[in-house]
Amino acid sequence: MYASILFDTYLSIILDSMPQRVNNSRMFDQGLAQNPDHRAIVIGAGMGGLATALRLKAVGLAVTLIDAHDWPGGKMRTVPSAAGPVDAGPTVLTMKHVFDDLFAATGAALEDHVTLVPEPLLARHFWPDGSRLDLTNDPDQNRDAVAAFAGETAAHQFERFSTQAANLFELFDAPMMQSADPQIGTLAKAALSAPKHMPVLAPFATLDRLLRKRFDDPRLRQLFGRYATYVGGSPAAAPAILALIWHAEASGIWRVEGGMHRLARALADRFLAIGGTLLLGGAVDEIEVTNGSATGVRLANGTTLSANTVVFCGDPRALATGRMGEAVDHIAPETRTTPRSLSARVWSFAARPDTRLPLAHHNIFFAKTPGSEFRDIAQGRMPNDPTLYLCAEDRGAGTEAPDSIERFEIILNAAPLTEAEAGAQEVTTCHQTTFQTLRRFGLTFDPEPNAQALATPTTYETLFPASAGALYGQSPHGMTASLKRPRARTAIRGLYLAGGGTHPGAGVPMAALSGRHAAEAIVKDLVST
Repeated sequence: MYASILFDTYLSIILDSMPQRVNNSRMFDQGLAQNPDHRAIVIGAGMGGLATALRLKAVGLAVTLIDAHDWPGGKMRTVPSAAGPVDAGPTVLTMKHVFDDLFAATGAALEDHVTLVPEPLLARHFWPDGSRLDLTNDPDQNRDAVAAFAGETAAHQFERFSTQAANLFELFDAPMMQSADPQIGTLAKAALSAPKHMPVLAPFATLDRLLRKRFDDPRLRQLFGRYATYVGGSPAAAPAILALIWHAEASGIWRVEGGMHRLARALADRFLAIGGTLLLGGAVDEIEVTNGSATGVRLANGTTLSANTVVFCGDPRALATGRMGEAVDHIAPETRTTPRSLSARVWSFAARPDTRLPLAHHNIFFAKTPGSEFRDIAQGRMPNDPTLYLCAEDRGAGTEAPDSIERFEIILNAAPLTEAEAGAQEVTTCHQTTFQTLRRFGLTFDPEPNAQALATPTTYETLFPASAGALYGQSPHGMTASLKRPRARTAIRGLYLAGGGTHPGAGVPMAALSGRHAAEAIVKDLVST
């Protein structure tokens, strides 16, 4: 019943925005009656695939969600440990409203399926000189903290920067992130409506240049430059508009009780509850195309599944490089040559920490020399002086530090495989670099993790074929990089794209939004047909 009601509501919104030639739901109802078994196959159960599959199932389509792995969530994965599953992927959840909306589309409430704990402390930042800065979701508290950390001038500069980040977010949320097909003209119009932001939007305005103008204190430039890495970029090359990421995080972050993987599991369970079919461990070898239309998929075991709609939610580069068959290798051709985003080396393990440092849930240990790690990465080297992100997964708001072993995830930025091949000593060098750096801050672990706890760019290429180990798809470098990502629709009828490698880009909420864009495009095309 609720699916029917939601479908009618969803449809009416779409029809209101369409040309007059398709202006009433009766026409669609007649078409649906003639095709009551319209089948959709969604390839990839990452966040984009889960969001797409849920929305398509909620409007009444028969949906099969397929993933080569034996877990839902894609990069939102875990590894086993003595303390239980350790998150080995994303750890920060922002833009909660995206997931409220996703569950609501299925007639459910997010809080009934997963427990989200708001984290007032956004991150605790440590520098080699012993200085420390906590940033929270309270603007006044942040202003005071920055003043105590770097002085009143820095506090004033921080307030101006935060205001600018909020304005940029407000300015570009609708025409960029919420739009299924953003155009340069629309974005230019938005920019012209706020001329004070034009310097930020200039072709050669990088995040690093913006921060040099905004902050005198190099530590604050280093801190806010880190947001370029959220989408796989370097602050020296990523566009200045990425300053808006600070506003998204300052607006609130949440910790998923039990780990981020619980969110993916909850979405998968909801999909099954409303009648979806989930096939895990089912690698797709080929997308089948007949007379210019997607007609199904062939699995690695030889099984063929037919469909009227196919949604590919892996890295679009897999299509362009022929991983899904010759019939679709002309899709997303730009991904063959466009530079790739950063990758990472990720430690996921359980141990007993030995430190006097008051670890928070999210912790950043900054490099001694700002920018040095990105210069090393650009030349394909493992940084000698990296910035380390550490998630203490069992700590956070309302929790006590465990008395026994805890779960940890440590992330170091790395080059994709297109720029650097792994050396024979990669694991040993990474271990030495990571844990010697933390020892200098006064943090040790018992036991230290072994090689099995480390994921590298090679690991990510194996898990997510054709990604070249890049975690965020295409590189975000350049003012128009965000406009060059593949869109939901493709040149093949019935074939659509979603996921972090497509518009609007990388990150958990962005991938979920890509699923909304794909589902809306599919329903619109069904109505039009």
